[in-house]
Amino acid sequence: MIYINKLLKDSIILLLFCSFMFLFLFAEVFKNTSLFTRIPSSFFNVNTIFLSIILEAIPFILLGVFVSAIIQAFVSENAIRRVLPRNAYLAVLPAALLGIIFPICECAIIPVVRRLIKKGMPAHVGVVFMLSAPIINPVVYASTYYAFRSTPYMANARMLVGFISSILIGLIIYRQFKKENVLKTNTEDQHEDHHHHHPKRNRFIDTLYHASDELFDTGKYLFIGAFLASLFQAFFDRNALLSIGTSTTLAPGVMMGFAYVLSVCSSADAFVASSFGSTFTTGALLAFLVFGPMIDIKNTLMLFAYFKKRFVLFLLFITPIVVYLVVFILQEFII
Repeated sequence: MIYINKLLKDSIILLLFCSFMFLFLFAEVFKNTSLFTRIPSSFFNVNTIFLSIILEAIPFILLGVFVSAIIQAFVSENAIRRVLPRNAYLAVLPAALLGIIFPICECAIIPVVRRLIKKGMPAHVGVVFMLSAPIINPVVYASTYYAFRSTPYMANARMLVGFISSILIGLIIYRQFKKENVLKTNTEDQHEDHHHHHPKRNRFIDTLYHASDELFDTGKYLFIGAFLASLFQAFFDRNALLSIGTSTTLAPGVMMGFAYVLSVCSSADAFVASSFGSTFTTGALLAFLVFGPMIDIKNTLMLFAYFKKRFVLFLLFITPIVVYLVVFILQEFII
């Protein structure tokens, strides 16, 4: 019964996605006909920007969800724990690089980290992995490099800022919570429950189930993010945007707030960021690309579901500060 309800829900979401895309494609094809003569031209600006973001991002979304699903189905948490040093400070370095081997996006990383911490991984190491994996992984690097073809150094800069920021945040978390249990008690992991309902299912079938789940979960945020970004660019006052976007002090903070609200998957957010390339500074774009995968609306809700409130509030407080400072220093002295 649970599976049937989920299948119906996913089918409805897929139907809405297809209808939404058909509407925009139809408008784009027939925008010069008499059928749309009374529609303001700004609508077609929204339409064009939206379609360009979606069509460029979809291949990377599909690649990302399948890689993530394979990792979730075939790699155990114990395998990750075995590669980490026992030293509290040294452990943050490989944890920040684990995303290269285990490319899990921010939409799936929190339940995985919760299980790792529950099995004995130090909380600060789990935080480093949670913050860095959605950024430092091959899928995200490829999508960022492709989205910023004219400025390919952006992909390297994103990896660098994500690496440094996640380590600094992890060390701060260690100093603050090293003797505390940060997990909520008696919290059920929905993914674990899902597996318990299917104990004899083939791992390849599991991979397909995980991929479909992630596609629906991440796809809706991509659509919403792309649509909001296109509305933002089509209707926002360009003069006000330019005055903010060229400020090395204000622009990174504005784009971090924008990334938090949009909640676009890290496999596709580079395409949203690149659409602001002519308006915002390089530092602001980097702040968007690094902060969004670390903290956004959707994973904030998941953090509160799995972790204690004081821990989540501290993480929400310290993460934007560290990312802002790292980006600010980078843009002032390096880029």
